[in-house]
Amino acid sequence: MKKVLPSTLSLLLLASPVLIAAPATTPETAKPKALADGGGEWLTWGRDGTRNMVSPAKGISFDIEPGEIGEDGKPVDAKGLRWVTEMGSQSYGTATVKDGRVFIGTNNEKPRDPSIVGDRSIVMCFDEQTGEFLWQLVVPKLDAGKINDWEFLGICSSVSLEGKYGYVITNRCEILCIDVYGMSDGNDGPFQDEAKYLAGGLEKIGIVDALPLAEKSADIVWGYDMRTELGIFPHNITSSTVSITDKYVWVNTSNGVDWSHLNIPNPQAPAFIALDKETGKLVGEEASGVSEKTMHCNWSTSAHGEINGRETIVFGGGDGILYGFNANEFEVEKDGDDEFNLMKELWKVDCCPEEYRFDEEGKPIKYATYPGPSEIISSPVIYEDKVYVAIGQDPEHGEGVGAITCIDPSKGTGQDAIVWQFKEIGRSISTPSVADGLVYIADYSGRIYCLDAETGEKYWEHDTLSHIWSSTLVVDGRVLVGNEDGELVILKAGKEYEEPAIVGFPAPIYSTCVVANGTLYIMSQTHLYAFGNP
Repeated sequence: MKKVLPSTLSLLLLASPVLIAAPATTPETAKPKALADGGGEWLTWGRDGTRNMVSPAKGISFDIEPGEIGEDGKPVDAKGLRWVTEMGSQSYGTATVKDGRVFIGTNNEKPRDPSIVGDRSIVMCFDEQTGEFLWQLVVPKLDAGKINDWEFLGICSSVSLEGKYGYVITNRCEILCIDVYGMSDGNDGPFQDEAKYLAGGLEKIGIVDALPLAEKSADIVWGYDMRTELGIFPHNITSSTVSITDKYVWVNTSNGVDWSHLNIPNPQAPAFIALDKETGKLVGEEASGVSEKTMHCNWSTSAHGEINGRETIVFGGGDGILYGFNANEFEVEKDGDDEFNLMKELWKVDCCPEEYRFDEEGKPIKYATYPGPSEIISSPVIYEDKVYVAIGQDPEHGEGVGAITCIDPSKGTGQDAIVWQFKEIGRSISTPSVADGLVYIADYSGRIYCLDAETGEKYWEHDTLSHIWSSTLVVDGRVLVGNEDGELVILKAGKEYEEPAIVGFPAPIYSTCVVANGTLYIMSQTHLYAFGNP
């Protein structure tokens, strides 16, 4: 994964201003009034379980400018900006929005709590209307260092929201259920050790002394430690977002290789698990052998939805294979007195072309070389009973060959289920967007493609001339994507190509734009911008 330290950013802005001074919302008043054509709330990575980043919002203004932060802490020469707030120095997930609150993941390079200094991972919660800071979750770093928890990366997961709770995967390889209102409505749930967690995470509760808990602290409802419980070995960082279904949260464990990049410390550990969303108890795990075939790490966020009348969980593996699992049933397997609930595999498709895995003589092509094989890091997208997914690698490995694949599970399992595969694209960690029969997808090299969703035919491509980590968002007739140069590229949606509008930001944009309740949120590495009318 590429490391962008604070000193390399193009500009570090000052302060954390808001443009409208209004009281913060409370649990009783948090629910915003419905906005006409505002697109509703944005509850998870990809807006909903399909992971298809398409918003129904209308009337969004794209005539925007972020401006600069003046000495008084307020934006200067901004356009269409309602508020902006400072985060840390690195931010990779997306903003999620619910009940008048906005949630983001970042690091602790700009501490909100003066008593908590140094490298930590942070979830911040802001007021939706004003940008006022409400509370934060502080997560300690792992003692293992950069092999498991790279410095300054922060929380790379987006917070998935449902009801009164949010679910987040931490840098410590934990899943936490948190109260969206923080401690403002009391310390809810069975977990009451927030002050001890602050000192050492779930792993060290009862071993280390508690730290003082700030007034604006998170309320942890329950937690599950995948390293302790399952022997997971995350490579560099634990990164993905949970899927939420009726009873369960589904989690990519981030199991991967060690420092040598050749050895998998625990090839028998599951790459994908399910937890009871009310208690955090383990209820199921994959038995497809993903970990032992993993090339580097497992970082893809799963999708879920109805495919051909069956509720399906779709998981992109670190082995380059896409798996479909039954979302409602597990298979019970007994081993002596032990009993395991295993996920029921419905189908699987290898999305890495054979010519990327083997040369003309049938010899394996080395991983992390330009012509070599790739895993799935981006999210699969479910659209009209088909699944669309790209392959790619950690950006630290550089550019290389890639592919985006359209899969129809009704055609069976294996390569027979492939409808089309587009190989002009390079490696990609970007999730595609599918709207009105068109697929929009970016690759790490910086190119954006428009393809026919049924045939894979290319209608156009645009080269941003800068690496792209973020994913496309389709909203109100436009396709938005940010790049490493801090450019927000705004393209016209549709088969006909038009030159894009470019809006420059003072720091790289690795996150994906979202629209919630009529507001366009753009998250650079250092700041969260909210554009639109209050």
